[in-house]
Amino acid sequence: MLAVTVWLRGDHLVRHRGPLARRPDEPLLLIEAESFARKLPYHPHKLTLIFAAMRQFRDTVADAGRTVHYRQVESFGEGLSAHFADHPEDRLVTTAPQTDGARERIEALVTEAGGSVEFVSDERFLCEPAQFDEWASDGRYRHEDFYRFMRRETGYLMADSDPIGGEWNYDDQNRETPPEDWTPAEPLSFDHDEVVHATAEWVTETFTGGYDEPPYGGEWAEPEPFRWPVTRRQAVRALDHFVTHRLADFGPYQDAMRGDEWAMSHSLLSTSLNLGLLLPDEVIERAIEAYEDGVAPLNSVEGFVRQVLGWREFLRHVYRREMPTLSTANQLAAEEKLPEFYWTGDTDMACLSDVIDGVRQRGYSHHIERLMILANFGLIYGVEPAQLNRWFHAGYVDAFHWVTTPNVVEMGLYGAGVFATKPYAASANYVDKMSDYCSDCPYYKTKTTGESACPFNALYWDFLDRNESSLRSNHRMGLMYSHVDNKGDEEWAEIRERAEEIRTMAREGEL
Repeated sequence: MLAVTVWLRGDHLVRHRGPLARRPDEPLLLIEAESFARKLPYHPHKLTLIFAAMRQFRDTVADAGRTVHYRQVESFGEGLSAHFADHPEDRLVTTAPQTDGARERIEALVTEAGGSVEFVSDERFLCEPAQFDEWASDGRYRHEDFYRFMRRETGYLMADSDPIGGEWNYDDQNRETPPEDWTPAEPLSFDHDEVVHATAEWVTETFTGGYDEPPYGGEWAEPEPFRWPVTRRQAVRALDHFVTHRLADFGPYQDAMRGDEWAMSHSLLSTSLNLGLLLPDEVIERAIEAYEDGVAPLNSVEGFVRQVLGWREFLRHVYRREMPTLSTANQLAAEEKLPEFYWTGDTDMACLSDVIDGVRQRGYSHHIERLMILANFGLIYGVEPAQLNRWFHAGYVDAFHWVTTPNVVEMGLYGAGVFATKPYAASANYVDKMSDYCSDCPYYKTKTTGESACPFNALYWDFLDRNESSLRSNHRMGLMYSHVDNKGDEEWAEIRERAEEIRTMAREGEL
């Protein structure tokens, strides 16, 4: 009879649920694969997060009395071969990956190593594949419909069949600009132990540089001290801190940007959710409890629940169903290379410089900076979607392919048209409305053409112009194209000239 070992990959560190909890007497296998960490020039905080979390998880499970096989190897194939050489009668049980292609690759690796593998449900999510597939049986993906479906299925923020408060979402209350004297609660920080410090040092020594393809040189800034939770206990503390001190202000200011407040009132829980240190139902229920106890208003709680119950679950299944074509989708035929300043932060544009520096320092920026600064510029500049997706995947501590691909390729760069109903293109007017960047920028937010005109403005109009055949018929683009029609030939000539000048400056590192 075959023995069973539970194999958990580095982003499935769930102890109190899933295969590890269901098989309390079986050993655990964890594999650190250096080759996987060399696929891209990952931010050192991202690699520190994953490897430190794996090592802490190993120690916690072993201290509880379970046998742990921990392999530190060059590749997953090498780790699996070593495991089956030592345990030839083993059958592995592991959580199902996000796509059929990934499942087939894992099966091939295990078979080649001389073993067998069984896949079980991924309990880091609330919506099972079959449940989503039934909901999406008509082939349409509409997030708002899915979100309401999940509210009904789970009963979260529901009173019988109606949403609590009478509305499904409170977007109209969640687009405010904070007053000048507003200061958010400080994010929680941790006194990490020697395991984390040693891991961070090893990451720096092992994975810095060595990438051949410019500008993917792996040259991140000297980062700030590592700040992310790497244990279940730390993740629970982070959740409690957010709910107690930051959730109330999260809703109204979730779309606002301030140069001196990188975290605003965002939860900073995505790393813990994506590693399995926290699970979505406990996060959601903790936030709802804060509403019921009068600690946080409904608009903030609903906005947070929508991110976790709606958007996160939605993206996971869109990715599952639309891969592998989604990763290379490019329906607008964008061909520009990703400007090198995405790696260096070397640009005079205040918004881009600050947000990119934050990624370089911390491996993080919040969602509106990702969508309306980084992705928005890439969209109107004309970056090939796969290139920006690669940068996001390398640079963000919470980035996994299932997260970045639908967010960047589809939502940010309108690459596929599978669920985005319009491109999220915006000029300097949006950036100025939602941030304080424009006041200290050498580019003029009110100028479209001429020297020192904000690059967002000319690129925005140029984007609408060069993609007119694809976008004009979109019913959500009618107002934008009514403004396009009001511009004369001379103005268009100046816009196109300024847009090309901006691209030249970006290519030459002078923007």
